[in-house]
Parts: sequence; C-alpha cells; structure tokens
Amino acid sequence: MAERFTGKCAIVTGAARGIGLAIARRLAEEGAAVVLADLRQQAAEHAAAQLAGQALGVACDVADEQQVEACVAAALERFGSLDVVVNNAGRMTFNRLAEFTQQDWLEVLKVDLVGAALFTRQAFRHMGTAGGAIVNVASIHALQTSQEAAPYAAAKAGMLSLTRTTSIEGKHRGIRANAVLPGAIDTPMLWDNPNIRSGAETIDPTDVGAPADIAAAVAFLASDEARFITGTTLVVDGGRLAML
Repeated sequence: MAERFTGKCAIVTGAARGIGLAIARRLAEEGAAVVLADLRQQAAEHAAAQLAGQALGVACDVADEQQVEACVAAALERFGSLDVVVNNAGRMTFNRLAEFTQQDWLEVLKVDLVGAALFTRQAFRHMGTAGGAIVNVASIHALQTSQEAAPYAAAKAGMLSLTRTTSIEGKHRGIRANAVLPGAIDTPMLWDNPNIRSGAETIDPTDVGAPADIAAAVAFLASDEARFITGTTLVVDGGRLAML
C-alpha cells in the first residue's frame, strides 16, 4: 500500500471502534502517525495498540473544549505537527420529534456538530504553513433521513455546512475540508438502530458496506491526491441513496 501520509500526523475522533478505528488503521498503514481520540482512555489505548507504526490513544470528549485542546496538544508534543483531522465521533439517539427534550438535542449536537467545530478551530490554529486536510464523517441522513432521528440528521446536515465554510476560510491557508457521507455500514450504530431491529426500516444486505470502505474514501480526501478537492461531499453508500 502506498504511504501517502509518511511524515504526517492525523487525529481521528471516535477512533476506538467501527468506522473510526478503520480510518485510523488505514492512515497508519499509509505511514501516518495517528492519534486515536475516544471518550474512554482504555478503549483509545487498546485501539492504538492494534495499529502498526506510531499511534497514540487519547481520552477526549469532543464536546469539551478543554479536552479537545489537550488532545491536540498531545498530538503536537508527541509527533510535532498536525496535518490531518478526521471528525468521526458521533452520537445517535431515537425518539419521536415531539418527545425529544432540549437536553436530548444538545447531547447529540454537541458531539456530532460542535465537536467537529472545536477540532476545526484547533486545526486552523495549529496546522502549519503547508496547510492540511480536514475530513468530516457525516451521513446520508444529512440528505435523506428517516423517522425518530431528528437531532442526528440535523447535526449531520449542519456538518455539511461547516465543511463548506471551513473550505472557504481555509483556502488561503492551504487547509482543505471535505465530508464523507456513509450509508449503511456494518457497525453497532447500524444494528442498534431501533427502526432496523423492529423491521420498520429494512436494508438489503448488498447495501451494507464495511468500515474499510469509508476509510478508503477518507484516506483519499485527506491525501495530496485530492489537493484540488475542497468543500465537497462524497457519498459512500453503495448506491443506496440513488434508489430511495
């Protein structure tokens, strides 16, 4: 596998399992020093130990500004630079729109949207003169959603707007920003969906992708091969949206 990230440092949030771990593994395989940020220190360290090359597990609640700053500081202290940020951490809750409380909304928005904004702020502060890449892992729910997932869908739609603004403000600094929109991916978040469990929403097995499919898309957008791509979204869903 080509080492497109040799000499670069990447932070991946929500990296202890699923899509986040697959992204961290792919970047490490391609030569990156990877900081795996996750809510629990033990889980982050366990995930980091699975990677070849340089990897550091860091406990980080992405909704906590001080913890985000500490995570970036740890990356800079250990690896000396910040070149790639992958905002992957996400939270999804289910309820009828009329039943969601303000706290329910805030818990999702703070992780799925504000967390990405906080890491983007740090990227703007600490990416060097050569710039860098930010990849936001959104969801097809940002474009077309289902019942009982309003906060998640709204947060992911907001992430697309954040991506566009980041690309505009980052252009003169050489900072690119793009978003990946996963469809149905074989992760606990998919199978824990009560709409899936109840049968209210059905998924053709051929429409279910692997975390590695998202990791490949993220690695491309974060690499220099995508140097002329910014402010865009890449749907990675096996064509599911096209059939809805």
